[in-house]
Amino acid sequence: METRNEIRRGKPIAVTIALIVLIISVSYGGILWINHMEEAESFERLHEETEKIENYIGAHIASDREELEMIAVVISQYDELDSGDLWTFLDSYDSVGMMSKIELLLPGDMVLTEGGQHVDARGLLSFEKEAALGAHITDRETDLTGDNYVVRHYVPVRRDGETVAMLYGVISLEELPEVLSGFDRNVSIYIIDGTTGDFLMDTWHPGEAGNIWALGERKMAPGYDHEQLKQGLIDGEKGYVVFVSETVGEYLYFYYEPLEVNEWRLALSVPESIVFETASEIREALNIILIFEIICFILYFLWMLRYTRHVTSEKQHKLETINYMYDVEKLLFNAHEKQGNVSTALGKIAYILSAERVGFWMIGKSRDDTPFLWKRDEQAKDQEEEVQKKNIYALLKYFGQGNSIFEADNIAILREKLPNNEHDMIQNIAAVPVEDLDGNICGILVSCNMRTKKADASLLQNVKYSFSMFCQNLSTFNAVKEKGEKDTLTGMHNRNKYESDLPTIRTKYEDSLACIYIDVNGLHELNNTKGHSSGDAMLKTVARQICSRFGTEFTYRIGGDEFLIFVPDMPEEKVEDLCRQLAEALAEDKYHISAGIKWGADIDSITGMVKAAEKKMYAAKRAYYEQDGNDRRKDVRI
Repeated sequence: METRNEIRRGKPIAVTIALIVLIISVSYGGILWINHMEEAESFERLHEETEKIENYIGAHIASDREELEMIAVVISQYDELDSGDLWTFLDSYDSVGMMSKIELLLPGDMVLTEGGQHVDARGLLSFEKEAALGAHITDRETDLTGDNYVVRHYVPVRRDGETVAMLYGVISLEELPEVLSGFDRNVSIYIIDGTTGDFLMDTWHPGEAGNIWALGERKMAPGYDHEQLKQGLIDGEKGYVVFVSETVGEYLYFYYEPLEVNEWRLALSVPESIVFETASEIREALNIILIFEIICFILYFLWMLRYTRHVTSEKQHKLETINYMYDVEKLLFNAHEKQGNVSTALGKIAYILSAERVGFWMIGKSRDDTPFLWKRDEQAKDQEEEVQKKNIYALLKYFGQGNSIFEADNIAILREKLPNNEHDMIQNIAAVPVEDLDGNICGILVSCNMRTKKADASLLQNVKYSFSMFCQNLSTFNAVKEKGEKDTLTGMHNRNKYESDLPTIRTKYEDSLACIYIDVNGLHELNNTKGHSSGDAMLKTVARQICSRFGTEFTYRIGGDEFLIFVPDMPEEKVEDLCRQLAEALAEDKYHISAGIKWGADIDSITGMVKAAEKKMYAAKRAYYEQDGNDRRKDVRI
């Protein structure tokens, strides 16, 4: 008997030990797999971050090149390159893009710097060398004092086809990390000259500007080779390596690829502690769970098995609910810009509640309400939506009396509280008011026809704050957008609105479109003689007269004294007559304008149409200033 009992006792023990060994093995394998996945994901994140930074640098360089070329055109119009007026203009370009300042390299290797000061750069810079290269970016050099490392962005200044100077923007390598400060701070960024190995930027060792080859060979992780890194940087390849950092004594995960500038290479690195930060937390959690399970298997093997299954199912349901709530929060975070996210968020709430319909109604100040609806049946009739709207007003009255939750799953109660529930369309309902920061109701969140048949507003209570923030963000976003598209002086649309409308103007007319380009004559002289308040009065008068004839929808103030108007579907004669009336009305106030009109039915290019109208305006402006009694003025334009 004893032997038989021992055998019976030994089987559960053997099974328990086997399960413990299995759990330990699976947990260890899971940790290794998590480490592998975290490493792969880390390299992918480094690759994506590198692409972002590369595009960011490329965009800055292109923008700087365009800015320098525009400035070079202005400089070419000056006979004296050390002119005080010129350098007042050039010194205003302080910290533009990646550039910290602007200087001029002249024949004879003389440099003009701030305020037009002359600095002898012989032996440091060569005008002939830089002029022969045209527009280009140098590799790492020293500044004029020889104390700091810089990169110079050159463009030629030409006059009558001859290069008279080389304009360059100074990119301070010491200040360059600040330009890229908006990226992930856990990631170190390097820019390396693949030819020489010089660091142009090294955020891992801030303030130092060394050479990657001078640092010697690094201790590599298994499977990686120092020569692989060196040859990859020289050849301009993309690649990954893992090596030991002497600074922190842990592995650095290092990704590199070529930049589209000279032989530069862009590289990013992140310490192992950051790479496996999530994995370490998971590993600790797995170890705790492992110990807990071992104790449970030893003490309560059979009972705990059943209990674990029950708890796991319960936790899974709660975790799924929490994850969906988190998804709802993320979707609503930027829903003021992507309002389609609201419907997606409502769909997730409907999934959790197993509801046929979930809606969020934003309450306007004059019942100008905005509904966001998610419904399982996309073929619902329009009249059903109208019924929903009437029910919302009934709920608004209910919540206005100080109630915070509405739950009903009884047809009799629904008929009493929601008299507009025609044909008992709503079987059960849960609703909560959404309040703004001042405590006023800004919306109502509603869930209808849940499969559980028991109305429960607890989930709606948990997510209503996210909807409140959406209302607040949407209100702020619309206010900022409207303010950013208005000219503060005249109240007309500004250039921002003009540029955002330009791609869609083609859809705003059916038969014809007219473009009117207007320039106010004499604004500069009026400002100089009678003050800017007089000039402002002139611009307000012009804007008022324009809007009185052409409306406000497609009228823009696009510059100091320049206005632009699009007139859809109006006969050409009518457009010209209105322009004539506009000029005559302004002339009565002793204000004069020059206008150019381009009218067309079949328009190939809106931009071309604007340029044609602008050209006609300039012709009218020249004719105006050629008349007797009108002063001429010089207008320098870039």
